[in-house]
Amino acid sequence: MERTKVLVGLASCGIAAGANKVYNKLKALQEADKLDIEIKKTGCIGMCYREPLVEVIDETGSYLYGEIDEETAVQIFDKHLKQGEPVKDIIVKSDLFECGDDSFWDGQVKIALRNCGIIDPENIDEYEEQGGYKALGKILQEKISQEDVIQTVLDSGMRGRGGGGFPTGMKWRFAFNNKADQKYIICNADEGDPGAFMDRSLLEGDPHVVIEGLAIGAYAIGANEGVIYCRAEYPLAIKRLNIAISQAREKGYLGNDIMGNKGFNFNLFVKEGAGAFVCGEETALMASIEGERGMPRKRPPFPAEAGLWGKPSNINNVETFANIPYILLNGADSFTKYGTEKSKGTKVFALTGKINHGGSVEVPMGISIKDIVFKLGGGIADRKKFKAVQLGGPSGGCIPEYLSDTIVDYDSVNATGAIMGSGGMVVMDETTCMVDIARFFLDFTCKESCGKCTFCRIGTKRMLEILTRITEGEGKEGDIEKLEELAYQIKDNTLCGLGQTAPNPVLTTIKYFRDEYEAHIIDKKCPAKNCKKLLTYIVDPEKCIGCMICAKNCPTNAIDGGRKEAHNIRQDACIQCGMCFSKCKFDAILLS
Repeated sequence: MERTKVLVGLASCGIAAGANKVYNKLKALQEADKLDIEIKKTGCIGMCYREPLVEVIDETGSYLYGEIDEETAVQIFDKHLKQGEPVKDIIVKSDLFECGDDSFWDGQVKIALRNCGIIDPENIDEYEEQGGYKALGKILQEKISQEDVIQTVLDSGMRGRGGGGFPTGMKWRFAFNNKADQKYIICNADEGDPGAFMDRSLLEGDPHVVIEGLAIGAYAIGANEGVIYCRAEYPLAIKRLNIAISQAREKGYLGNDIMGNKGFNFNLFVKEGAGAFVCGEETALMASIEGERGMPRKRPPFPAEAGLWGKPSNINNVETFANIPYILLNGADSFTKYGTEKSKGTKVFALTGKINHGGSVEVPMGISIKDIVFKLGGGIADRKKFKAVQLGGPSGGCIPEYLSDTIVDYDSVNATGAIMGSGGMVVMDETTCMVDIARFFLDFTCKESCGKCTFCRIGTKRMLEILTRITEGEGKEGDIEKLEELAYQIKDNTLCGLGQTAPNPVLTTIKYFRDEYEAHIIDKKCPAKNCKKLLTYIVDPEKCIGCMICAKNCPTNAIDGGRKEAHNIRQDACIQCGMCFSKCKFDAILLS
């Protein structure tokens, strides 16, 4: 009989929820009781809304426990681990019986995330036990040519998972065809949108799969040095990456004459970035690695011709590299059986926002947005109405509810005005103001502009000023048209993809929610009742009990009324701060 295993999810999401305390408690109980079980750390299990997560795998099956604290950890230890009696009321997933959250897993296909939540990311032996480094070994032992490796990636239909979805094999071929004594392969782990959560989860949960993918890519294009560019705000990812690189070097998967293959040398290091959004753009990223300010460069020449330090280079993101070992080990057909005609395989999404089940999901291309939101995501939180999703991060676009049957593939998503990006999916409900959402995302891209292009540097600022005026009740006739004109000027005249896509949130919200813009400008009303400057706060006399809390917290003393008397808000003195609304415990403050 195999030893019972206990896995504690210790990615950043779990740690933030208190998983370290749970892990330490279980270890202390084991040591005190001398129970013969294995308790180990693992990465993100995916069900982030149920963190901290603990999985028990024994001779009867697997049991995933959710929202565990030190007290419930003791229950699991005493009842399940010592007596063999699973604590059913806190189990959120099991292969033996149905649980209330089973829909979160329905339809998921794990390729990139196949080891996350299963292995100890700091133990190379566990990665090898799951088939790790077998793809690299197969290529080197069978002496598969560089051209054949690239052709397999091309046949798989694998498209880059970090931006516009350019075919990965084609990108590799460009770099391979440019002969040079020095080439570089780079992993972009610095995307600045919600999809960066996915990058972090992969690096924290399965760093070796990214290293193996990089090594295979290096062999294919003829690179002898690689860089993982990771934002410094991800200390756990960086720590585990450096541990994995050291382990891979000790085992002969990195370094000189890899796995006994004379002449195949590949060294890898981590470059910590400062978190600049623009460094998600490949030429700006390379400038940062070189020690320069992260600013995009004019193309051509493209990185495949003259990239890092002027040498042929290839850049893909974390998820792209995580798919490569699977494709090379199992063949292109193992990947192409999932997806649509032009978008093969699976896609990882960081599902967040006004959703019941937020977390990391991996789904086959071709699934609809509606199925992700309502099946995996469990629908909209607090029984609100589904309004839209923001897909593609700050440079992405908003897709309205009536287009939620749109399938997840590059062409279908692009047709809506959004982009796939690196996989951020932010769900919005009826309380979300789409004008304010556009302002929020544009505020981000405006601040993150590197300033090189006038249209991006100044144009986004002018757009932000207009959007701010509109949300503060100072919108004017013609503002919508000015926004559209500026947006297209920016798209047509900026150097990099980030500048070109910066207006997307504005253009898509105008396209699908123009009536909200008009309500703000003409009627001076926010239909979602979100923009404070456009709200009128009034007291419902039937609900007001005269507790005086609102009056005491009003910064302008705009609320009249004595104790146990219905209050009144003087509109001439009200500054729409919302303090009364947030402090009232009896829902007596109404918004109009």
